[in-house]
Amino acid sequence: MSALFEPLTLRSVTVPNRVWMAPMCQYSAAPEGPEQGVPTDWHLAHLGSRAVGGVGLALFEATAVRPDGRISPYDLGLWNDRQQEAFARINHFLSQWGTVPGVQIAHAGRKASTERTWVRRGAPLAPGEDHGWQPVGPSPVAFSDASTTPDELTREQIRELVGQFAESARRAHEAGFRTVEIHGAHGYLINEFLSPFSNRRTDEYGGSFEGRSRFALEVVDAVRAVWPDELPLLFRISATDWLSENAEDGREGWTGDDTVRFAKELHARGVDLLDASTGGNAPDARISPAPGFQVPFAERVKRETGMPVGAVGLITEPRQAEDIVASGRADAVLLGRELLRRPYWPNEAARELGAEPRWPEPYHRAV
Repeated sequence: MSALFEPLTLRSVTVPNRVWMAPMCQYSAAPEGPEQGVPTDWHLAHLGSRAVGGVGLALFEATAVRPDGRISPYDLGLWNDRQQEAFARINHFLSQWGTVPGVQIAHAGRKASTERTWVRRGAPLAPGEDHGWQPVGPSPVAFSDASTTPDELTREQIRELVGQFAESARRAHEAGFRTVEIHGAHGYLINEFLSPFSNRRTDEYGGSFEGRSRFALEVVDAVRAVWPDELPLLFRISATDWLSENAEDGREGWTGDDTVRFAKELHARGVDLLDASTGGNAPDARISPAPGFQVPFAERVKRETGMPVGAVGLITEPRQAEDIVASGRADAVLLGRELLRRPYWPNEAARELGAEPRWPEPYHRAV
Protein backbone atom coordinates (compact mmCIF):
# COMPACT_ATOMS: atom_id res chain seq x y z
CA MET A 1 0.00 0.00 0.00
CA SER A 2 1.14 3.53 -0.73
CA ALA A 3 0.88 6.06 2.12
CA LEU A 4 0.69 8.84 -0.49
CA PHE A 5 -2.57 7.42 -1.83
CA GLU A 6 -4.29 6.78 1.47
CA PRO A 7 -7.30 9.05 2.12
CA LEU A 8 -6.99 11.83 4.70
CA THR A 9 -10.03 12.98 6.67
CA LEU A 10 -10.20 16.50 8.11
CA ARG A 11 -13.45 17.07 9.99
CA SER A 12 -16.18 15.77 7.65
CA VAL A 13 -14.12 16.02 4.45
CA THR A 14 -12.22 12.96 3.22
CA VAL A 15 -9.56 13.84 0.65
CA PRO A 16 -8.93 10.76 -1.53
CA ASN A 17 -5.12 11.05 -1.46
CA ARG A 18 -2.24 13.10 -0.07
CA VAL A 19 -1.18 14.71 -3.38
CA TRP A 20 -2.58 18.23 -3.36
CA MET A 21 -2.33 21.12 -5.77
CA ALA A 22 -0.72 24.20 -4.25
CA PRO A 23 -2.18 27.65 -4.99
CA MET A 24 -0.48 29.16 -8.05
CA CYS A 25 -1.41 32.57 -9.40
CA GLN A 26 -2.43 32.55 -13.06
CA TYR A 27 -2.80 36.33 -13.53
CA SER A 28 -5.57 35.62 -16.04
CA ALA A 29 -8.67 37.44 -14.79
CA ALA A 30 -10.00 40.73 -16.13
CA PRO A 31 -8.33 43.73 -14.43
CA GLU A 32 -11.44 45.93 -14.39
CA GLY A 33 -15.14 46.05 -15.26
CA PRO A 34 -17.88 43.56 -14.35
CA GLU A 35 -15.52 40.57 -14.94
CA GLN A 36 -12.84 41.95 -12.60
CA GLY A 37 -11.41 39.11 -10.50
CA VAL A 38 -13.79 36.55 -12.03
CA PRO A 39 -12.44 33.07 -12.82
CA THR A 40 -12.51 32.27 -16.51
CA ASP A 41 -12.41 29.26 -18.83
CA TRP A 42 -8.64 29.32 -18.34
CA HIS A 43 -9.12 28.60 -14.65
CA LEU A 44 -11.60 25.82 -15.47
CA ALA A 45 -9.06 24.19 -17.79
CA HIS A 46 -6.17 24.78 -15.37
CA LEU A 47 -7.87 23.34 -12.28
CA GLY A 48 -9.89 20.81 -14.22
CA SER A 49 -6.92 19.15 -15.85
CA ARG A 50 -5.33 18.56 -12.45
CA ALA A 51 -8.58 17.02 -11.20
CA VAL A 52 -8.55 14.69 -14.21
CA GLY A 53 -4.91 14.02 -13.34
CA GLY A 54 -5.86 12.77 -9.89
CA VAL A 55 -5.03 15.43 -7.28
CA GLY A 56 -6.88 14.85 -4.03
CA LEU A 57 -7.37 18.54 -3.23
CA ALA A 58 -6.97 21.51 -5.56
CA LEU A 59 -6.44 24.96 -4.08
CA PHE A 60 -7.31 27.97 -6.19
CA GLU A 61 -4.66 30.64 -6.37
CA ALA A 62 -4.44 33.53 -3.89
CA THR A 63 -7.91 35.06 -4.15
CA ALA A 64 -8.27 38.59 -2.85
CA VAL A 65 -10.87 39.59 -0.29
CA ARG A 66 -11.07 43.11 -1.79
CA PRO A 67 -9.92 44.80 -5.02
CA ASP A 68 -6.80 46.46 -3.62
CA GLY A 69 -5.79 43.20 -1.96
CA ARG A 70 -4.90 41.58 -5.27
CA ILE A 71 -1.25 40.93 -6.06
CA SER A 72 -1.83 42.14 -9.60
CA PRO A 73 -4.80 43.67 -11.41
CA TYR A 74 -5.24 40.28 -13.11
CA ASP A 75 -5.77 38.24 -9.94
CA LEU A 76 -8.90 36.48 -8.77
CA GLY A 77 -11.19 37.94 -6.13
CA LEU A 78 -14.08 36.77 -4.00
CA TRP A 79 -16.01 39.82 -2.91
CA ASN A 80 -19.07 39.83 -5.21
CA ASP A 81 -21.82 37.62 -6.65
CA ARG A 82 -20.37 37.36 -10.16
CA GLN A 83 -17.10 35.97 -8.84
CA GLN A 84 -18.92 33.57 -6.53
CA GLU A 85 -21.06 32.19 -9.37
CA ALA A 86 -18.01 31.58 -11.58
CA PHE A 87 -16.21 29.71 -8.80
CA ALA A 88 -19.29 27.54 -8.25
CA ARG A 89 -19.19 26.35 -11.87
CA ILE A 90 -15.55 25.22 -11.58
CA ASN A 91 -16.07 23.66 -8.16
CA HIS A 92 -18.87 21.53 -9.56
CA PHE A 93 -16.51 20.17 -12.21
CA LEU A 94 -13.73 19.42 -9.70
CA SER A 95 -16.12 17.66 -7.34
CA GLN A 96 -17.60 15.64 -10.19
CA TRP A 97 -14.23 13.97 -10.75
CA GLY A 98 -13.41 13.32 -7.11
CA THR A 99 -11.17 16.31 -6.28
CA VAL A 100 -11.90 18.41 -3.19
CA PRO A 101 -12.08 22.10 -4.17
CA GLY A 102 -10.37 24.66 -1.93
CA VAL A 103 -9.58 28.36 -2.13
CA GLN A 104 -6.83 30.46 -0.62
CA ILE A 105 -8.23 33.80 0.56
CA ALA A 106 -5.67 36.56 0.68
CA HIS A 107 -4.61 40.17 0.81
CA ALA A 108 -1.29 41.11 -0.81
CA GLY A 109 -0.48 44.02 1.50
CA ARG A 110 2.66 45.93 0.55
CA LYS A 111 3.30 43.49 -2.33
CA ALA A 112 0.04 44.43 -4.08
CA SER A 113 -0.26 46.30 -7.39
CA THR A 114 2.34 44.52 -9.51
CA GLU A 115 2.57 43.42 -13.11
CA ARG A 116 2.02 39.84 -14.18
CA THR A 117 5.16 37.79 -13.59
CA TRP A 118 5.85 37.42 -17.31
CA VAL A 119 5.54 41.18 -17.92
CA ARG A 120 8.57 43.13 -16.69
CA ARG A 121 9.17 40.28 -14.22
CA GLY A 122 6.21 41.31 -12.09
CA ALA A 123 7.47 44.86 -11.52
CA PRO A 124 5.52 47.09 -9.11
CA LEU A 125 2.81 49.26 -10.68
CA ALA A 126 2.66 52.81 -9.39
CA PRO A 127 -0.77 54.19 -8.47
CA GLY A 128 -2.62 54.98 -11.70
CA GLU A 129 -0.16 53.04 -13.88
CA ASP A 130 -1.76 50.25 -15.93
CA HIS A 131 -4.57 49.62 -13.41
CA GLY A 132 -2.20 50.06 -10.44
CA TRP A 133 -3.14 51.40 -7.01
CA GLN A 134 -1.68 52.46 -3.68
CA PRO A 135 -0.76 49.43 -1.53
CA VAL A 136 -1.22 49.20 2.23
CA GLY A 137 0.63 47.36 4.98
CA PRO A 138 1.18 47.15 8.71
CA SER A 139 3.89 49.81 8.44
CA PRO A 140 5.09 52.29 5.79
CA VAL A 141 7.98 50.03 4.79
CA ALA A 142 8.38 49.15 1.10
CA PHE A 143 9.10 45.57 0.08
CA SER A 144 12.07 46.61 -2.07
CA ASP A 145 13.81 49.72 -3.36
CA ALA A 146 11.68 49.50 -6.50
CA SER A 147 8.38 49.06 -4.64
CA THR A 148 5.80 51.66 -3.67
CA THR A 149 5.89 52.53 0.02
CA PRO A 150 2.58 51.29 1.48
CA ASP A 151 0.19 53.36 3.54
CA GLU A 152 0.04 52.19 7.15
CA LEU A 153 -3.28 50.59 7.97
CA THR A 154 -5.37 52.24 10.67
CA ARG A 155 -7.09 50.25 13.41
CA GLU A 156 -10.41 50.89 11.68
CA GLN A 157 -9.06 49.56 8.37
CA ILE A 158 -7.69 46.47 10.13
CA ARG A 159 -11.11 45.74 11.64
CA GLU A 160 -12.69 46.18 8.20
CA LEU A 161 -10.22 43.72 6.67
CA VAL A 162 -10.99 41.09 9.30
CA GLY A 163 -14.64 41.31 8.30
CA GLN A 164 -13.77 41.07 4.61
CA PHE A 165 -11.80 37.84 5.13
CA ALA A 166 -14.88 36.43 6.87
CA GLU A 167 -17.18 37.62 4.07
CA SER A 168 -14.99 35.92 1.44
CA ALA A 169 -15.07 32.71 3.48
CA ARG A 170 -18.87 32.90 3.65
CA ARG A 171 -19.02 33.33 -0.12
CA ALA A 172 -16.57 30.45 -0.54
CA HIS A 173 -18.96 28.11 1.23
CA GLU A 174 -21.87 29.24 -0.91
CA ALA A 175 -19.72 28.67 -4.02
CA GLY A 176 -19.20 25.02 -3.08
CA PHE A 177 -15.68 25.08 -1.69
CA ARG A 178 -15.00 22.29 0.81
CA THR A 179 -12.01 23.94 2.44
CA VAL A 180 -10.61 27.44 2.83
CA GLU A 181 -6.95 28.31 3.30
CA ILE A 182 -5.98 31.64 4.87
CA HIS A 183 -2.87 33.02 3.17
CA GLY A 184 -0.36 33.97 5.84
CA ALA A 185 2.81 33.40 3.81
CA HIS A 186 5.22 34.76 1.21
CA GLY A 187 5.41 38.36 2.38
CA TYR A 188 1.75 39.18 1.86
CA LEU A 189 -0.35 41.09 4.38
CA ILE A 190 -0.79 38.57 7.20
CA ASN A 191 2.85 37.52 6.93
CA GLU A 192 3.83 41.20 6.99
CA PHE A 193 2.04 41.63 10.31
CA LEU A 194 3.62 38.49 11.79
CA SER A 195 7.23 39.37 11.02
CA PRO A 196 9.20 42.03 12.90
CA PHE A 197 11.08 42.60 9.64
CA SER A 198 8.01 44.26 8.10
CA ASN A 199 5.89 45.15 11.13
CA ARG A 200 7.25 48.26 12.90
CA ARG A 201 4.01 49.24 14.63
CA THR A 202 3.97 50.41 18.23
CA ASP A 203 0.25 49.82 18.91
CA GLU A 204 -1.50 46.57 19.87
CA TYR A 205 -0.85 45.14 16.37
CA GLY A 206 2.93 45.39 16.60
CA GLY A 207 5.90 44.96 18.89
CA SER A 208 5.65 41.67 20.78
CA PHE A 209 4.87 38.25 19.34
CA GLU A 210 1.34 38.61 20.72
CA GLY A 211 0.88 42.00 19.07
CA ARG A 212 2.24 40.91 15.70
CA SER A 213 0.05 37.78 15.79
CA ARG A 214 -3.11 39.67 16.70
CA PHE A 215 -4.34 40.46 13.17
CA ALA A 216 -3.76 36.91 11.92
CA LEU A 217 -5.62 35.38 14.85
CA GLU A 218 -8.50 37.84 14.50
CA VAL A 219 -8.80 36.76 10.86
CA VAL A 220 -8.74 33.09 11.87
CA ASP A 221 -11.42 33.61 14.51
CA ALA A 222 -13.64 35.60 12.13
CA VAL A 223 -13.30 33.03 9.34
CA ARG A 224 -13.83 30.06 11.66
CA ALA A 225 -16.99 31.76 12.99
CA VAL A 226 -18.62 31.78 9.53
CA TRP A 227 -16.98 28.69 8.04
CA PRO A 228 -19.09 25.59 8.86
CA ASP A 229 -17.89 23.53 11.80
CA GLU A 230 -17.92 20.36 9.71
CA LEU A 231 -15.51 21.77 7.10
CA PRO A 232 -11.73 22.07 7.52
CA LEU A 233 -9.80 25.33 7.69
CA LEU A 234 -6.17 25.53 6.51
CA PHE A 235 -3.53 28.19 7.08
CA ARG A 236 -0.49 28.73 4.87
CA ILE A 237 2.55 30.16 6.61
CA SER A 238 6.09 31.13 5.75
CA ALA A 239 7.78 29.21 8.53
CA THR A 240 10.83 31.47 8.31
CA ASP A 241 11.84 34.70 6.60
CA TRP A 242 15.32 33.14 6.23
CA LEU A 243 16.80 36.08 8.14
CA SER A 244 17.25 35.09 11.78
CA GLU A 245 18.02 31.52 10.67
CA ASN A 246 21.13 32.87 8.89
CA ALA A 247 23.58 33.97 11.55
CA GLU A 248 25.61 35.98 9.05
CA ASP A 249 22.52 38.02 8.15
CA GLY A 250 21.67 39.29 11.59
CA ARG A 251 18.32 40.89 10.71
CA GLU A 252 15.34 40.06 12.89
CA GLY A 253 12.59 38.13 11.17
CA TRP A 254 10.00 35.42 11.68
CA THR A 255 11.58 32.10 12.72
CA GLY A 256 10.88 28.40 13.00
CA ASP A 257 10.45 28.84 16.74
CA ASP A 258 7.80 31.49 16.10
CA THR A 259 6.01 29.13 13.72
CA VAL A 260 5.77 26.33 16.29
CA ARG A 261 4.43 28.77 18.89
CA PHE A 262 1.96 30.24 16.42
CA ALA A 263 0.82 26.81 15.19
CA LYS A 264 -0.31 25.94 18.70
CA GLU A 265 -2.48 29.06 18.70
CA LEU A 266 -3.92 28.19 15.29
CA HIS A 267 -4.71 24.61 16.26
CA ALA A 268 -6.47 25.76 19.43
CA ARG A 269 -8.63 28.10 17.33
CA GLY A 270 -9.86 25.45 14.94
CA VAL A 271 -7.29 25.45 12.13
CA ASP A 272 -7.06 21.87 10.91
CA LEU A 273 -3.83 21.82 8.90
CA LEU A 274 -0.78 24.08 8.57
CA ASP A 275 0.52 24.42 5.01
CA ALA A 276 4.19 25.17 5.72
CA SER A 277 6.16 27.11 3.12
CA THR A 278 8.96 29.66 3.70
CA GLY A 279 10.33 33.01 2.54
CA GLY A 280 8.90 35.82 0.45
CA ASN A 281 9.05 38.67 2.96
CA ALA A 282 12.63 39.81 2.33
CA PRO A 283 13.69 40.13 -1.32
CA ASP A 284 17.37 39.57 -0.53
CA ALA A 285 17.07 36.69 1.95
CA ARG A 286 19.72 34.01 1.53
CA ILE A 287 18.00 30.77 0.59
CA SER A 288 19.60 27.58 -0.70
CA PRO A 289 16.82 25.61 -2.40
CA ALA A 290 17.23 21.85 -2.72
CA PRO A 291 14.78 18.97 -3.06
CA GLY A 292 12.53 18.95 0.00
CA PHE A 293 14.35 21.88 1.63
CA GLN A 294 11.19 23.16 3.35
CA VAL A 295 9.97 19.80 4.64
CA PRO A 296 11.85 20.07 8.00
CA PHE A 297 9.73 23.07 8.95
CA ALA A 298 6.50 21.12 8.45
CA GLU A 299 8.00 18.10 10.20
CA ARG A 300 8.93 20.15 13.26
CA VAL A 301 5.43 21.62 13.61
CA LYS A 302 3.89 18.16 13.39
CA ARG A 303 6.35 16.72 15.89
CA GLU A 304 6.08 19.50 18.48
CA THR A 305 2.37 20.34 18.22
CA GLY A 306 0.62 17.26 16.85
CA MET A 307 -1.06 19.48 14.24
CA PRO A 308 -1.56 18.01 10.76
CA VAL A 309 0.78 19.63 8.23
CA GLY A 310 1.35 19.91 4.51
CA ALA A 311 4.86 19.98 3.07
CA VAL A 312 5.97 21.94 -0.01
CA GLY A 313 9.07 22.92 -1.93
CA LEU A 314 10.85 21.09 -4.76
CA ILE A 315 8.88 17.89 -4.25
CA THR A 316 9.00 16.42 -7.73
CA GLU A 317 9.41 12.63 -7.60
CA PRO A 318 6.82 10.05 -6.51
CA ARG A 319 9.13 8.13 -4.19
CA GLN A 320 10.32 11.37 -2.60
CA ALA A 321 6.70 12.34 -1.88
CA GLU A 322 5.89 8.83 -0.67
CA ASP A 323 8.78 8.93 1.81
CA ILE A 324 7.69 12.30 3.23
CA VAL A 325 4.21 11.01 4.01
CA ALA A 326 5.12 7.42 4.93
CA SER A 327 7.77 8.59 7.40
CA GLY A 328 5.26 10.84 9.15
CA ARG A 329 7.06 14.08 8.35
CA ALA A 330 3.91 15.50 6.79
CA ASP A 331 0.32 14.47 6.24
CA ALA A 332 0.17 15.67 2.64
CA VAL A 333 2.43 17.14 -0.03
CA LEU A 334 1.45 20.19 -2.06
CA LEU A 335 2.93 20.35 -5.55
CA GLY A 336 3.22 23.54 -7.53
CA ARG A 337 5.55 23.89 -10.51
CA GLU A 338 5.75 20.15 -11.04
CA LEU A 339 1.99 20.04 -11.56
CA LEU A 340 2.29 22.82 -14.13
CA ARG A 341 4.72 20.65 -16.04
CA ARG A 342 2.92 17.34 -15.43
CA PRO A 343 -0.80 17.77 -14.75
CA TYR A 344 -1.31 14.00 -14.52
CA TRP A 345 1.53 13.55 -12.00
CA PRO A 346 -0.73 11.99 -9.32
CA ASN A 347 -1.97 9.22 -11.59
CA GLU A 348 1.54 8.61 -12.91
CA ALA A 349 2.81 8.45 -9.30
CA ALA A 350 0.03 6.05 -8.29
CA ARG A 351 1.04 3.65 -11.03
CA GLU A 352 4.73 3.87 -10.01
CA LEU A 353 3.92 3.28 -6.34
CA GLY A 354 1.54 0.39 -6.92
CA ALA A 355 -1.64 2.32 -6.08
CA GLU A 356 -4.77 2.64 -8.19
CA PRO A 357 -4.77 5.68 -10.52
CA ARG A 358 -7.99 7.71 -10.39
CA TRP A 359 -8.77 8.12 -14.09
CA PRO A 360 -12.25 9.43 -14.97
CA GLU A 361 -14.45 7.14 -17.06
CA PRO A 362 -13.88 8.96 -20.39
CA TYR A 363 -10.16 8.17 -19.95
CA HIS A 364 -10.72 4.46 -19.24
CA ARG A 365 -8.31 3.53 -22.05
CA ALA A 366 -5.48 5.05 -19.94
CA VAL A 367 -5.86 2.34 -17.29
